[in-house]
Amino acid sequence: MHTKVSKRNYWLLSGALLTFFLTWSFCFSIFSIWLEQFVGLNGEERGIVFGLSAFCALFVLPIYGYLQDKLGLKKHILYFIAGLLILVGPFAIYLYSPLLKTNVWLGAALGGVYFGMAFSAGVGVIESYVDRVGRMTGFEFGRARMWGSIGWAIAAFFTGRIFNINPELNFWLASLSGLLFLTCVAFVVPAASHKEEERFDKESAALNISDALHLFKNNKFLAMAVYVIGVATVYGVYDQQFSTYFASVFPTKEEGNAMYGYLNSLQVLLEALGMFLAPFLVNRIGAKNGLILAGAIMALRIVGSGYADDNYTISLMKLLHAVELPIMLVAIFKYISATFEAHLSATIYLVGFVFMAQIGAAALSIGVGMMYDELGFQLSYKILGAVVGFFVLVSWLVLTNDKTQNKKIQNSN
Repeated sequence: MHTKVSKRNYWLLSGALLTFFLTWSFCFSIFSIWLEQFVGLNGEERGIVFGLSAFCALFVLPIYGYLQDKLGLKKHILYFIAGLLILVGPFAIYLYSPLLKTNVWLGAALGGVYFGMAFSAGVGVIESYVDRVGRMTGFEFGRARMWGSIGWAIAAFFTGRIFNINPELNFWLASLSGLLFLTCVAFVVPAASHKEEERFDKESAALNISDALHLFKNNKFLAMAVYVIGVATVYGVYDQQFSTYFASVFPTKEEGNAMYGYLNSLQVLLEALGMFLAPFLVNRIGAKNGLILAGAIMALRIVGSGYADDNYTISLMKLLHAVELPIMLVAIFKYISATFEAHLSATIYLVGFVFMAQIGAAALSIGVGMMYDELGFQLSYKILGAVVGFFVLVSWLVLTNDKTQNKKIQNSN
């Protein structure tokens, strides 16, 4: 393995993850607050926005996954995503926001297509590409992914204060960081040698749609889908409007907005540390146990939020995110690499993990938004937490966990 190529790719792809998450955070770390306080949407309308965003991403994810596996190590889709990131500021300010104020369904659909291609589906392409190049040139995905968390934290630290000054500034900063993302991606050399890159791309080009469709007959793939839909999906829907509830426990919304930004920044910095440490833990306990542990922490956080009624307790629940997410992300990639064929890794991650999560989000977001309006956040969180806990137990029974898999995980690092 060429150390020079490995280091070069590590830093360039770490920079790409940092700037991608900078862009995403500037747009979405207080997105629910922006929808409520600037655009003027209620809980049900915000649920429509989140639900349609997830629904629109469904059409993009399988295409992204299949094309990236066909392209192998080529960067065509990354360049397309870079263009969306650069244009996100003008889109949000001059088209998306005015349309939401006049026609929430049409605005949500248009935003769903754009944000789905750029973020909801785009993140899966970038993460799977980094994992693939990391395995090709010799660096650990979790070590690179921690820079994404740092990027989110840097932006999140300022978003609350910037929002109180002018909500549009966050979107302009997002476009600027998108330009930096493009610069990082352009200089990546995805394999240790040109011959190795050509070999991998030739094998990838031989894949066809039937190879991807065959996954839905694979019991291991379906077992992973149970975990994703029952655990990751419900957790994702819970997290959509968490910032709104968080701000509500403070004396004023302005204080809650600013504090959420500060705490989100601290949480994501801790998450970055978790990304660095998670590979050690997951390599030791195995991919399946890593997924189960992450799910158990998620259930604890959701139920705990249902009992939290002061700013200290709700802040503690927020910080638990820094523990669960690194474990889950590292574990899911190691589970995929240990259980499935390498050339289908992007399809498996984008369809089996991200796609399945978006299906659940599209189905649940509007209903959960209505549940918030009818039952309140606290009771809703208790219900959602119980659902996650149930599926954690089911996943413990159905996910693959044998000695051969664990040995493969350890030998891959």
